[in-house]
Amino acid sequence: MEREASPLSDKMATVGTTETTDALHGSDAPSQRRPGRVLPLLPARMRRQLRPKLWQEIAFIALSYFVYSQIRDAVPTHERIALLHGRQILYAEEHIGLNFELSVNRWFDHVAWGGWHYLANIADYYYALMHFVIIVSVLVWVYIKRPMNYRSARTVLYATNALAALGFWFYPLAPPRLLPGHGFIDTVVKYHTWGSWGSNSVSKVSNQFAAMPSLHIGWSLWAGITLFMLSGKWWIRALGLLYPVVTFFVITGTANHYTIDAAGGVVALLGGYLIQWLLTGRHVYGPGAEDIPDHLHRHPKATQVS
Repeated sequence: MEREASPLSDKMATVGTTETTDALHGSDAPSQRRPGRVLPLLPARMRRQLRPKLWQEIAFIALSYFVYSQIRDAVPTHERIALLHGRQILYAEEHIGLNFELSVNRWFDHVAWGGWHYLANIADYYYALMHFVIIVSVLVWVYIKRPMNYRSARTVLYATNALAALGFWFYPLAPPRLLPGHGFIDTVVKYHTWGSWGSNSVSKVSNQFAAMPSLHIGWSLWAGITLFMLSGKWWIRALGLLYPVVTFFVITGTANHYTIDAAGGVVALLGGYLIQWLLTGRHVYGPGAEDIPDHLHRHPKATQVS
């Protein structure tokens, strides 16, 4: 008489098998697909959560940013179409009740202390520099503190950039500060902010009509979510949540973006998370090897068959 196997015995029987060992050690051997789980597009050898090499990451970041900058600045500057799109967005925002950018922009220009328009000046430099500082800092922090999550988090960021480049190319858009006749104040030009994207020295080599989507929002939201999900300190998580909120007011107060641009940045970031999931089948902020207790690690010697 054949004995019916119990669920417990079935689980015990799979321990130490090829499928279990492959899952633990990242073998290239194909394993049975679990129901409801996405089949990753990348092969197993490219999905391993290995500690990244520093020199490779530095070179990869530099190369990726160079390529992104070249694509962004190579986008045809269709000024007439970009201005038309800007007016269309203002019209759409007016009809759905999101046309508050002008009020925020005027308020940034109005706030002053002793003749110094400090809010507009600080916001201009924030817009020009802060995203570089924060993004690089968060990447370094994840690399050091959560190295097994680094590749996934980095992939989201680069996938977001790739999607944004498509938006720049197919939907040229003039920012509010470049729309004539609508009352927006170009705070960079008015207060002579040096080195910002709207200054004369930078605008000559940078595409001024790449406003959709807003990568300032996409990047800041990525940084905030990453810090919130991976940090165990409450104040770092709080700063992570605050950063994209401040960035939103900066991009509208300096008249560099519309509210719909910000929504476009959110969509681009969601697309980045989706691409990472399709490539690896893994949660971006899932536990890495450094988060797994020692007694749950399976060592190679323990699975070898004598």
